[in-house]
Amino acid sequence: MTREALSRLAAEHRRLDEIFGRFLASAHAGVPSEARAAIEAFDESLRAHTAAEESLFPTRAKKLIPVTGETDSDRTFRELRLEHVQLRELSAIILRGLSSSDDLLPARGLAPALARKWDAHTAREEAEWSSPGRAEDGESR
Repeated sequence: MTREALSRLAAEHRRLDEIFGRFLASAHAGVPSEARAAIEAFDESLRAHTAAEESLFPTRAKKLIPVTGETDSDRTFRELRLEHVQLRELSAIILRGLSSSDDLLPARGLAPALARKWDAHTAREEAEWSSPGRAEDGESR
């Protein structure tokens, strides 16, 4: 991945951080409508973002379970894809909860798990993508 592309990836992660921060602030302030709007924006942006990232993954790395003969690179991309699935699921669970009720308690309960997973994932992903040789792995099909 080029430096420019890596900078765009990091900027997109920070944009998603900001949206998620709006959700956390509104949930903490007890404003369900704002929390719902923010998690909806986060969920939508997260889905578009992970789809764009996954389009860069090698086609051989489409599985979520280990396969015989898996290379270290294949394992990394499989794990990143699995992290994407987990992030999208947590976000969707929070969104579904707030779409059917103004009760913020379940969203507040799940928010720390989503925050931890998101932070760990973005740190790992930015480190992986900036590793020497990773661009060739991610852009080959």
